[in-house]
Amino acid sequence: MALVVMKFGGTSVADTDRIRNVARHIKRETDAGNQVAVVVSAMAGTTNQLVAWTKGAAGESVVEPREYDAVVATGEQVTAGLLAITLQAMGIAARSWCGWQIPIVTTDAHCSARIAGIDGAAIKSCLATGEVAVVTGFQGIEPDGQRIATLGRGGSDTSAVAIAVAIEADVCDIYTDVDGVYTTDPRMVPKAQRLAKVSYEEMLEMASLGSKVLQTRSVELAMTNGMRVRVLSSFAEPESLEPVKKGAWPEIGTIVCDEEEIVEHQTVSGIAYAKDEAKITILRVDDKPGVAARIFGPLAEANINVDMIVQNVTADGAHTDMTFTVPASELPRSLKVLNAARQEIGDFQVASSADVAKVSIIGIGMRSHAGVAARMFAALSEKGINIIAITTSEIKISVLIDAAYTELAVRTLHSTYGLDAE
Repeated sequence: MALVVMKFGGTSVADTDRIRNVARHIKRETDAGNQVAVVVSAMAGTTNQLVAWTKGAAGESVVEPREYDAVVATGEQVTAGLLAITLQAMGIAARSWCGWQIPIVTTDAHCSARIAGIDGAAIKSCLATGEVAVVTGFQGIEPDGQRIATLGRGGSDTSAVAIAVAIEADVCDIYTDVDGVYTTDPRMVPKAQRLAKVSYEEMLEMASLGSKVLQTRSVELAMTNGMRVRVLSSFAEPESLEPVKKGAWPEIGTIVCDEEEIVEHQTVSGIAYAKDEAKITILRVDDKPGVAARIFGPLAEANINVDMIVQNVTADGAHTDMTFTVPASELPRSLKVLNAARQEIGDFQVASSADVAKVSIIGIGMRSHAGVAARMFAALSEKGINIIAITTSEIKISVLIDAAYTELAVRTLHSTYGLDAE
């Protein structure tokens, strides 16, 4: 008997018919004798509607974070209740759980809380009686135990992995609208291949660089705790998939695991891209010690994440130009923060653009292969794609380019590193 956590995203539970399909997936596991805890997202579109209502109610005022969380957390509660009812109608013992009932204790940062701890005893007790525990994702309760706090968009993935760790599950299965993790977006590159296995480190880079399959914090949590995660499609016929067997991993979906389990490492495993980037260039700032701190300090204080940074000294040797990227949604606020800090920074000109994209190559095999970057730059050059900025880590190289060339760059790099399916 295996202990399985199954997570279903919004598209998987979009309506009652899809919820019944999810229930069939769960029945496959319970029929095999497995203990099952399920984590669910809100039905597709529900969270967006709830967010819109909060903004409409607030009008010109800022939405109070605690009340925002109280509203948007209801989406998952509806799904959990409907799934529990559906399972009961199929003759499967089930109970829905809200995050605060477990409890999933979070920090007090409403709208973007982090999980501080989970007591898995209540869920284990539920499973021991033969019930399926259906748990709301995306939410918990703040430290003083008085208010619901949400984990930010995509937080149900994190909820699922955290619960799997807390109850010592054998595997955490993440069901989505795709049948695994691909070498790149198959909608953009039809020759993209499904990866049978991907390392935690690679998946973490993919998630942070634009891949929407798994949420970044969920991968961090899985890697820290050695929790094996599988990515599967909820739209596959439930009876066509093998149930989990303790210690046995059917070759379906994609397994996210330690790199030591991957026998052959490709130099590059995947190509990621993100179009939600904006570029800011600060022109002719005095080139002297402390100027970078005076630029990026105010942005950090405003909780604006800065990614790529390129600095060039001008021809006169007395000034510098600095280019960096921020999330496109943060561009107006970033410019406002910089202008407010003009007295500390000194006189400067500023240029900005949201017509940029970040394209990245990722692979643990890059650690032991030379010339990977040179091949990337040469391939882009041959296609006439100009590189605006570059960042690297041990297993990834990212470039900033004009957004109009995104698809061409992704397709070119996918072929360059031999990732096209035969």
